[in-house]
Amino acid sequence: KCVSRRPRKCHVNVLTARHLKIRSQRTERASSIHPSCQSVTVEGQLSEDDGCMNAAVRATVRVGLYTGAKVYFVHEGYQGLVDGGDNIRPATWESVSMMLQLGGTVIGSARCKDFRSREGRMQAACNLVELGITNLCVIGGDGSLTGANEFRTEWSGLLADLVRAGKITDEQARKSSHLNIVGMVGSIDNDFCGTDMTIGTDSALHRIIEVVDAITTTAQRYLALVTALACGADWVFIPEMPPDEGWENHLCRRLTDQRARGSRLNVIIVAEGAISRDGKPITSDQIKKLVTDRLGFDTRTTILGHVQRGGTPSAFDRILGSRMGVEAVMALLEATPDTPACVVSLSGNQAVRLPLMECVQVTKDVTAAMAQGRFEDAIKLRGKSFENNWNTYKQLAHINPPDVKSNINVAIMNIGAPCAGMNAAVRAAVRMGIIQGHNMLAVHDGFDGLAHGQIEPITWTSVSGWTGKGGSMLGTKRTLPAKMLEEISQNIAKHNIHALVIIGGFEAYVGGLELVQAREKYEEMCIPMVVIPATVSNNVPGSDFSIGADTALNTITSTCDRIKQSAAGTKRRVFIVETMGGYCGYLATMAGLAAGADAAYIFEDKFNIKDLEMNVEHLVEKMKTTVKRGLILRNENCNANYTTDFIFNLYSEEGKGIFDCRKNVLGHMQQGGTPTPFDRNFGTKMGAKSVMWLTEKLKQCYRHGRIFANTPDSACVLGMKKRALTFQPLAELKADTDFEHRIPKTQWWLKIRPIMKILAKYDIKLDTSEHADMEHVLKKRSLLTK
Repeated sequence: KCVSRRPRKCHVNVLTARHLKIRSQRTERASSIHPSCQSVTVEGQLSEDDGCMNAAVRATVRVGLYTGAKVYFVHEGYQGLVDGGDNIRPATWESVSMMLQLGGTVIGSARCKDFRSREGRMQAACNLVELGITNLCVIGGDGSLTGANEFRTEWSGLLADLVRAGKITDEQARKSSHLNIVGMVGSIDNDFCGTDMTIGTDSALHRIIEVVDAITTTAQRYLALVTALACGADWVFIPEMPPDEGWENHLCRRLTDQRARGSRLNVIIVAEGAISRDGKPITSDQIKKLVTDRLGFDTRTTILGHVQRGGTPSAFDRILGSRMGVEAVMALLEATPDTPACVVSLSGNQAVRLPLMECVQVTKDVTAAMAQGRFEDAIKLRGKSFENNWNTYKQLAHINPPDVKSNINVAIMNIGAPCAGMNAAVRAAVRMGIIQGHNMLAVHDGFDGLAHGQIEPITWTSVSGWTGKGGSMLGTKRTLPAKMLEEISQNIAKHNIHALVIIGGFEAYVGGLELVQAREKYEEMCIPMVVIPATVSNNVPGSDFSIGADTALNTITSTCDRIKQSAAGTKRRVFIVETMGGYCGYLATMAGLAAGADAAYIFEDKFNIKDLEMNVEHLVEKMKTTVKRGLILRNENCNANYTTDFIFNLYSEEGKGIFDCRKNVLGHMQQGGTPTPFDRNFGTKMGAKSVMWLTEKLKQCYRHGRIFANTPDSACVLGMKKRALTFQPLAELKADTDFEHRIPKTQWWLKIRPIMKILAKYDIKLDTSEHADMEHVLKKRSLLTK
């Protein structure tokens, strides 16, 4: 529910959202298996059409066909499995075309009482045996996946009953002696333990943030929590951690304090199922009455409801679904009768397979812990992502600035091109610094501002509302510090700066290195420093992701959707789209996967005229199918000679009489816009974590009444590497940096490129070097439930 407006300069928004949760994705593998005798069935089993399942369906179908398997759709979930007939029919390559931009699931979903009975499951087994189907991919929530596992467990008994009833033969039973199950969690309710993000959650967050922004500018559990972080909410109620006794007084006191600091709007988020410590429900109407009666604030409530389920899928959800679909097929084709039913997921940036029933058990343990009042255990059982989000929110929203100051001055600056999410990182760093007792200083206009003394205090209220603002509120320039070291050192001394937070792109990394190298000559540079990657190019060494890249990716993807849609009536059209990124092909590659491109030309993956010729021939063949449109992405610096104009002219000439071409250069629109939920959340966590790290470094570097930091580990890049946020010394990252082309030498996403090509129907091999082994989630659970 959302709230708004008050006559006396104060508005309170109480937001209640339904059904939210998150899981994760990963994919860096596939197999060279081509079992032509195998079959894979894709079933969408969603209780309320949650999320954005079509990317997963598309990937599962196309990778299944790529491996030589027969692939079937099961329409209308388990009901279709029981009813059989036309509900189970072969899937073709063309049947999953133009699905990526559609919300919900094109194969339908339905609740099914019949499947809950043994008779219903026996009929479902009979339908599968008759078609020779022994691999089932189920996309749904924990109930759907638990039902799939029960189906698998009793499979042999069901076959025996079918033989006795004369419905199948002994030979049929022998050929279908075991059933393999792989699940993908599709639900906006990110409450399935063992996975960081479920398909559909990111898209739901997009819808929620749009609503929150619109009312001035939230949800069940994960969605409520991430939304609170992403919009800077004043309070969030979630079932896993009820508020302390007397929360009513605390809430009113907090709102009063915020108003005293100049805030004219307050946002309160209530997750569906929120409870007090004694187990009583906490509702938005209850909170509205409390705030209205005690404080006299004009308070409005808005229940978001099913608005969270609809809309176009986000780029993240499309990539997540595609990667999980690939992994699901590989898991099915590699399964043996002894392999447990598994869930494929993404942990951090790594593909994982988890035993289905272990995940279900831990999910039940969360409910049990909450019922027993073990709320801290419930938070831990929900997973690292949820726990980290909760801790960050608590630190930023529920701690009053200390009375005792640290006498430490921490400066914050933006470097390089502006990008969405920079302001969220600044806000979190400023507030975390104030909470630690530090004095926070804003440096305007990057290293120029540091050299020219454009430095001033920045307060708690100064950064109010910054989370949802695009660009850079501090101002930013690309200038590097090398020619201004003397002036910079003087201003560091003049303003008594003890630590530095540098938020930006490749220039931020290089600039940080130059400051470190200047330590030998300028003692003032011997202070702890941290670089937070923030650039649409996603090209900063030391981090798999940069703040701002997700927003740019969504901009490109939505633009490509519109471009492709424009050809829906004309047909036989190919679009050439140029993306930003410098020499880094991240945006072109990931947007290509999210938008269903036929090719993406990038600097890191060298190509020549023969490759261009092959791509043209591919499109010529594509025009003979029912899919009569093409999409080609080109990174701006992929090749000095094969320019966007050259490729456009080449395709236009070679496609004469078969297809015509259009070109689009997206330009700086990729750098602007309102930050996505991912970039807001990522920026918030990075900003907060950077200041916590600096605080510890300052303690270590305090000697004889002064700060002196000259070791390599006192100047680091904070980045996401695989599964964790890590600090890596700037100097150590030099070996992995191509300074000429401003990119890291090793980039994880290059292993995803073959997926895009396979989904576009190129005959290539997938990289299987990083095998997604089965992992276990019960170890942590056993420690917490003893």
